[in-house]
Amino acid sequence: MKLSLDSLRGALVLCLSSVPALASGDPVPPSGGSPWGADYFPNVPLVTHEGKTVRFFDDLLKDKVVVINFIYTSCPDACPLETAKLVEVQDLLRERVGKDVFMYSISIDPERDTPEKLREYSERFQTGPGWLFLTGAAADIKLVREKLGMLARDETSLSDHSLSLMIGNQATGQWMKRSPFENPYFLSSQIGSWLTSWKVAPAPGNDYADAPDLREISRGENLFRTRCAVCHAIGAEDGLLRQGPNLMGVSARREPAWLARWLAEPDVMLAEGDPIALELRAAYRDLPMPNMRLNGIEVDALLEYLAEESARLGALAPPVVEEAPAEEEVAPCCRKLEEAVIEASPAVQKDPEATFEAPPTAATPSVLRAELPMRPLVLCAGLGAMLGLFALRIGRRS
Repeated sequence: MKLSLDSLRGALVLCLSSVPALASGDPVPPSGGSPWGADYFPNVPLVTHEGKTVRFFDDLLKDKVVVINFIYTSCPDACPLETAKLVEVQDLLRERVGKDVFMYSISIDPERDTPEKLREYSERFQTGPGWLFLTGAAADIKLVREKLGMLARDETSLSDHSLSLMIGNQATGQWMKRSPFENPYFLSSQIGSWLTSWKVAPAPGNDYADAPDLREISRGENLFRTRCAVCHAIGAEDGLLRQGPNLMGVSARREPAWLARWLAEPDVMLAEGDPIALELRAAYRDLPMPNMRLNGIEVDALLEYLAEESARLGALAPPVVEEAPAEEEVAPCCRKLEEAVIEASPAVQKDPEATFEAPPTAATPSVLRAELPMRPLVLCAGLGAMLGLFALRIGRRS
């Protein structure tokens, strides 16, 4: 299979089914004349995780490029994965978030998700400026979801809510519904480039014939990419903010039965008080491992991939050379030289009264040579003799 981003650019735009103008190639006028302006989107009040009241259209949407998803903080599975994926996207967009791109996560459980709870949720995931977590009246949030096409008709519980996220440019009327589990680089490109440069012709030079062949990936690798890579790396890090530990060699570090159950039902193990599970949660800002709803076949495929990828990356890594611990530095006067021989230089052997000022020869580096200057020794001997004569003279006077 071959891909060309430019050739697929228009084809990959998924528009709201209820918005016929979005399928048109005609330019959309600014918000004053756009059908998707103040007369379409509700201007209901919402409260941010910082405690500030804002209006949905006037403050959050008008003339902005936005990313909107719906969560609830007690969600045991999909919402943490979705939030972690958007953390990667925010990390790629960097300082643009809050300036020309704005991110909003709106709670569908406003009775329990107070601004304080949303703030704690934001802090656990280490989100940055420009990303607001919002709550409000249940009826107002329901209306917002209806207008964005994010409310399923058969939704009966919180867990039934749509996992899609909406990205759009309100000024141009361009909207796309995306999966939160897309590759973060692809998502950030759609948000930061496609939505802001839709009138700009694609750069020349890209051709379908030059697109690289894509290799087939195993079921286990596909599961890792879509479920695990949101929070975990394996081997070398890619620079994105990760919420969980590196999984390099995890198959060797953990008991197979424990690891298989951890992938299948982490929420149950946390509820039972499994010591390793509790230790992992505490080590990562109390972020629980989400239940990814994996069946037995998927667990086995994922474990097989983790083991194979760890072995492959380990074989590629250069061997680790352990350096010997550095010896404690010892002052020269206290250093003991193994197999050292005290030897008089030839000058000493010929003339015992000679001063030893010649430097040691380079030919005998391991031999301790008696070539230290003799002047200090002669001076000390003379001083001792003088003191002795002085003591003798005092004795005779007494």
